[in-house]
Order: sequence, then structure tokens, then C-alpha cells
Amino acid sequence: MKVTNTKIPDVKLIEPKVFSDERGFFLETFQAERYKNVLGEDVYFVQDNHSFSIKGVLRGLHMQEKNPQGKLVRVVAGSILDVAVDLRPDSNWFGQWVSAELSEMNKKQFWIPPGFAHGFVVLSESAGFEYKCTDYYNPSDEIAIRWDDLDLDINWLISNPVVSEKDMNAITFKEYLRSVLK
Repeated sequence: MKVTNTKIPDVKLIEPKVFSDERGFFLETFQAERYKNVLGEDVYFVQDNHSFSIKGVLRGLHMQEKNPQGKLVRVVAGSILDVAVDLRPDSNWFGQWVSAELSEMNKKQFWIPPGFAHGFVVLSESAGFEYKCTDYYNPSDEIAIRWDDLDLDINWLISNPVVSEKDMNAITFKEYLRSVLK
């Protein structure tokens, strides 16, 4: 397994070892002791999620405030651009973002620790997206920050994405800052 730090070192790009032959392939998507060694901490997952989206769908930027979730994400079909925005107030990278292209072909995973807003956009005709979470989903604790916020200036690689009403009505990064600083 190859692990690469992103420009925000706590966010990791993980390339599992893939065993391929003419029959197909095998890879290990999670093993607690191995991931503890590469992440530098015990990671305990309580929930797995799977979503399917068509080309151009953008989901995010989402985060739980009181019960932040760490996420280990991967794509099982298609390709996406995955984005993590550091919303940890004491972080040197607060307000910065990193991204990675994840696909069924590259089989890469993205580790996003608790305290990050997360989103992705589908680059292929469709995509199957799976992620493990370190805390349970709690809709009353979720916030959404606008995907197109000018202060974040995220390059989503596409124009005119398909977004939900919730994401269209999300707060701006400045509105989030005001809520954190009160």
C-alpha cells in the first residue's frame, strides 16, 4: 500500500496493493492494523455508505459540526473528483481544500479526517461511491457550505453541475466563519 500526504498532511491519498491477473483483481479495502500504521491512529468505523450518481452531479460540501465524521472514500464504478475542505478552527490549513480523482481504474482511496467538509462531483457517465464513516450520520448536526463559494475557489473541473436544493441553499464560508467565531 502506498500512502501520500496531500498539501494538508492529515488528508491522505491511499493506493491499495492490487493483485491482478486474467481473471480480474483482488484488493484489501481496509485492515485495521495496517491503516492504523499509515494514518498514525486507530480508526474505528461505525457506518458504511454507498451512493450512485450520474455525470455532473455534485454532492457537498457537507460536514457534521458536533459529531464530525472521518471518512475513508473510494469509487467502485466510474470516476469522481473528491474534495475535502479543512474546517478545523485550530488547523494551519483552516479554509484550505485538497482534491483527488478517484476511479474504478486507479482504485485509490481518500482519507478525510474528522473536521473537514466533504464533497464530490461525478466526472464519468455515472459513478458508484462508497465510504466508511467514524461516526453515525446525524441530519440535525449536518451543515452544508456552498460548493461554488468564491472564498474557497474550488476547481471542480466541470461547469454547471447538478446540485440538490439543499446544496444550492447552503451557507457561504463567511457565514460559517461567523458561526464558528461567535
